[in-house]
Amino acid sequence: MEKFSYVYIVMNAPYGTLYVGSTTDLVKLIWQHREGVIAGFTKQHCLGKLVWYEVHGNIMEAGLREKRIKRWKRDWKVNLIQGMNPDWRDLYDEIVG
Repeated sequence: MEKFSYVYIVMNAPYGTLYVGSTTDLVKLIWQHREGVIAGFTKQHCLGKLVWYEVHGNIMEAGLREKRIKRWKRDWKVNLIQGMNPDWRDLYDEIVG
């Protein structure tokens, strides 16, 4: 069975604070962000809305992509989100199924 990895962006409000991360379990990690289970930046800024994600073949690939995106200007990240999700919808329900 193939194990996928993900790069994701969560936010607190449209055009608000953004956080870029990577994981091998997107559903679990986004749930943890939503519930404030993980202490740190995402909990402090109430970042629980999944607005963008990308699937990768392995965690190394996803980790490299995450690091690249984190170095991007904010406008580039906003454009990335709007390319997939122009209405800034919370995509959590879609990934849960």
